[in-house]
Amino acid sequence: MTAPAGPEQIEVAHRIVVKVGSSSISGPRAGQIAPLVEALAGAHARGAEVVLVSSGAIATGLPYLRLDERPTDLAVQQAAAAVGQSLLVHRYQERLDPFRITAGQVLLTAGDIDDEAHRENAKRALDTLLHLRILPIVNENDTVATHEIRFGDNDRLAALVARLIGADLLVLLSDVDALYTRPPGEPGAERIPFVAAGDPLAGVVAGESDTGVGTGGAVTKLSAARLAADAGIAVLLTATDRVSSALAGERVGTWFEPVR
Repeated sequence: MTAPAGPEQIEVAHRIVVKVGSSSISGPRAGQIAPLVEALAGAHARGAEVVLVSSGAIATGLPYLRLDERPTDLAVQQAAAAVGQSLLVHRYQERLDPFRITAGQVLLTAGDIDDEAHRENAKRALDTLLHLRILPIVNENDTVATHEIRFGDNDRLAALVARLIGADLLVLLSDVDALYTRPPGEPGAERIPFVAAGDPLAGVVAGESDTGVGTGGAVTKLSAARLAADAGIAVLLTATDRVSSALAGERVGTWFEPVR
């Protein structure tokens, strides 16, 4: 299916990848899981095939390791991910149960995308889950990934998954409601509602994440949006608390026009 030409056509998107970050679903914002799942279930109910790329395994595991912030030690990160991943998927499944939707956990490493055989296996697994009306929840396999073979951030992972399965739409959820000309807390920052295909966005100053639990930020989201849009996939960047409006085709966030 051709990518939606604009946000008002989101409801015709057949295959959708939604990415949510750690800071949007952990700590004081853990309550956002419920409305996020409700929005995903709404898209699922109208016949769309939905994939959720969710960060949060490490952040979810931290309290159980008695840690207050994301560790820098790789082994401790892996331990936190091992504890947090199953808890995170369980929380999603609890919210999906009322909609009679089953989640399927898919953990990937950068090597799975780089290696042709692994890539085809991942694609086949995701395609099969979607055909069976399962909602895949994808995350980087933080328990075994090393610094040298990581995706770098789940925004990039989401864009690569969208390309892998031929998605029509990628929705990147953030703590910020849109892309701005500079970090929105700075004077003179202006919201950018639309990015034309191939627009280099000269003059835009993107910031890094400083939440203490995530690894992304506007820089990684902008890079991921370009990666997907260049592959012909429409991209919408908006805040997690606006996901319901976004999937309903309302004009929220920043729309990245796909390259045709």
